[in-house]
Amino acid sequence: MIATSMAVIQHVCSAPLARVMLPRSLVFSRSRGLSILSATRASHAVSQQVLLGMSEHELQQLALEFGQQSYRGKQLHHLIYKRKVKEIEDFSHLPQAFRNDLQEAGWKVGRSPIYHTVTAADGTVKLLIKLEDNRLIETVGIPVEDDKGSMRLTACVSSQVGCPLRCSFCATGKGGFSRNLKRHEIIEQVLAIEELFKNRVTNVVFMGMGEPMLNLNSVLEAHRCLNKDVQIGQRMITISTVGVPNTIRKLASHKLQSTLAVSLHAPNQKLREAIVPSAKSYPLDAIMKDCRDYFLDTSRRVSFEYALLAGVNDTTEHAVELAQLLHEWGRGNHVNLIPFNPIEGSEYQRPHRKAVAAFAAALESRKITVSVRQTRGLDASAACGQLRNKFQKNPLLAESENLQSQADVAVAC
Repeated sequence: MIATSMAVIQHVCSAPLARVMLPRSLVFSRSRGLSILSATRASHAVSQQVLLGMSEHELQQLALEFGQQSYRGKQLHHLIYKRKVKEIEDFSHLPQAFRNDLQEAGWKVGRSPIYHTVTAADGTVKLLIKLEDNRLIETVGIPVEDDKGSMRLTACVSSQVGCPLRCSFCATGKGGFSRNLKRHEIIEQVLAIEELFKNRVTNVVFMGMGEPMLNLNSVLEAHRCLNKDVQIGQRMITISTVGVPNTIRKLASHKLQSTLAVSLHAPNQKLREAIVPSAKSYPLDAIMKDCRDYFLDTSRRVSFEYALLAGVNDTTEHAVELAQLLHEWGRGNHVNLIPFNPIEGSEYQRPHRKAVAAFAAALESRKITVSVRQTRGLDASAACGQLRNKFQKNPLLAESENLQSQADVAVAC
C-alpha cells in the first residue's frame, strides 16, 4: 500500500480561525452603503476558508464573529455534517445576509465534485474525487452485510495526492506524488461515501493513497472531526503506515483508541528493503521497538499488514520467520494477510490460495492471530492508485485551459 521515506515531515498547521475574514466594515457593508462590487473585489484578496473540519464550538465562534447568535453555529454544524450541504448558498436555514457575508469573506464548505465512479460486482465502489486544483484522489466504499442483515460500511480514504515512497508493488507510487491533503479533503471522502451509499460509514481506514504519517497533522485533525463531528467511534478508525521514523511515538502521545496498522510485508530487513525501498532508513528492529512501545503507551494492539507476493515473501519459511520476529518483540500480535492485487506493469503475481492458507496456518500454529483480507473490487481497479492512474498522472487541465487548448488546435489547423 504505502511506504516511508526520510523526507522531512512537514508539520502543516491549520489556519487561524476567523480573523482572516474581511474587516467588519466590509462584512456589513450593506448597511453603510458600500457597493457590493467593492466588497466582492476586497474578498478576492482573502484566502478562502473552509467550514468542513471545524467543530461545533468553532462554528459557534465563527457565527459570533459575523455578528450572529451562537446558535447559528449549531445550525452550520448540522448543515455540514448531518445534511451534508455542499454550498453556502444552499444553507436555507440561515439568513440570506449571513450566507452572503460568509461568501463575500471567502468562506466555502469545502466539498469537491466526484469525477468518476466504478462499481464492482461485489458492491464495492471506488470514487475519484476532483480537488480544487484539478488533482484526483481515490476513496473506496466497501459494504459488508452480516448475518442479521445490518451493513458495515467501510471508507478507505487517501491522505496524500499520490505517494512519495514508491513501494515496489503499489500502483499509487507508480503514479507519482503531488502534495499532502488538507483535513477537509480527507473528511469529504467519508461524506461522499455516505452520500453515495445513502448509509452511515461505520469504519474508516487510512489505507488509500499516500503515507498518513507523512501528513500526520492533517490526519489527526481529520480523525478528530470524523470522531466528534461525523460521529464515527475511534475504535472504528484505523491509521496505517509502512513506518516513518519518530511518528509512531508521536501518534502514541495522542492516546487514541484507534488501531495502528503497520505494513511489514517481510520478516527480515534485507527482503523488506527490496519490497519497501524506504525501509533502508527505518530498520526493522527500530520499527518493531516503536510498535512495542506504542502498545505499552496506549494498551492498543498493533496490527501488522503483510502483502503476499507470489514467490517473493509467501513461503511457510517466511511465515515461521515472521512469527519468530513478532514473538521476539511482544505478545498478542495480529497479522492481516493481503493477497496481492495485480496491477498493470507490475512484476509481482497474486499467490495461490494454497500458499495463502499454508502461510496463515504456519502463523496460527505458532500462536499468532491471523486474518486474510477478503479481496474486494477486483473488477473496479481495486489496487490502491490503480483507478487514478487510468485517468491522471498529472493534474487535470482546468476547464478554461481545456477551452484554450481546443482553440489553439483550431488555429493551428
